[in-house]
Amino acid sequence: MDNSSDGTGGDDESHGWSKEDDEELVLPLRSQRSPLNGLCCLTSGLVVFMSGLVLASIYVYRYYFIPQIPEESLFHCRVRYEDSVYAPLRGRQELEENVGIYLEDNYEQISVPVPHFGGSDPADIIHDFHRGLTAYHDIALDKCYVIELNTTIVMPPRNLWELLVNVKKGTYLPQTYIIQEEMVVTGKVHNMRQLGPFIYRLCNGKDTYRLKRHARRRINKREAANCHRIRHFENTFVVETVICDGA
Repeated sequence: MDNSSDGTGGDDESHGWSKEDDEELVLPLRSQRSPLNGLCCLTSGLVVFMSGLVLASIYVYRYYFIPQIPEESLFHCRVRYEDSVYAPLRGRQELEENVGIYLEDNYEQISVPVPHFGGSDPADIIHDFHRGLTAYHDIALDKCYVIELNTTIVMPPRNLWELLVNVKKGTYLPQTYIIQEEMVVTGKVHNMRQLGPFIYRLCNGKDTYRLKRHARRRINKREAANCHRIRHFENTFVVETVICDGA
């Protein structure tokens, strides 16, 4: 009896110590894993939060700000200008054109109909800011002419869009003036695809020539017979582009 009770007590004591040993083994392991798990959770949470913030910012910008500046805008414009140098006796003249502005593709397309006055040809013009090129399709000749884009004369698409929107309430742009630029043909273009998709679409199938800018000078009557004029505007003033055949 005494031996059995001692044995039982010994077993209880043995079992009691084994539970404490288990607890001592488990608790340190939990304390070691907890900081690492917390850091991982915090990092994951920050990543998710920042991703959500970026997506929300893109959504707000795209759907609340972008509609104010559409990717494609079409304008029908008329401008009155003084031609005191080239036609001083005519007084104020009027120029009409259609303007397409494509912000996403970074180019402008201008269509100039047959003018009310003589001496200027109807034309389609593309200013490709991505390629840095301007193409003139002289409709009267059915020929294309390509030259480097003159950014001092041609407004970038976004700036031109803002200008036309600001004057859209009125029928006419503010009265302005005209400047002239002279160009001469230097050779024929054989590889049309190097001009980019927009100019290619405008000029494919037409005789296309390269131009270079010529120092401004007085053109004599003989030279004038080989020159053609296109009046257009993509700024706050009108431009008369004079294209002459090479010598």
